[in-house]
Amino acid sequence: MGEEVFIIPVIFLGLPWIIFHYITKWKTAATITNDDEVLLEELYQLAKRLDERMDTVERLVASDNAEFKPARLQADREIDNQPLRELDRLLAEKGTRK
Repeated sequence: MGEEVFIIPVIFLGLPWIIFHYITKWKTAATITNDDEVLLEELYQLAKRLDERMDTVERLVASDNAEFKPARLQADREIDNQPLRELDRLLAEKGTRK
């Protein structure tokens, strides 16, 4: 009888508590923290600056060499700019929600 009194609360209280505890830990670990968002924003700004610098270098090389054709995404092509516009829109929405 003594073991039954101990086993029933463990099954109906302890086991669900452990399951929900680890589900909560799993969900909180899967989210992006504020530090992660700041780091992503800094990396995004750095990538935009580097892209502008690459545009400048490619323009300088193209002015010296008429046969030069850049192999990377180009800022003046609509198909290349669409993903960047979407990212800018998402960042703007995130900024307005804060």
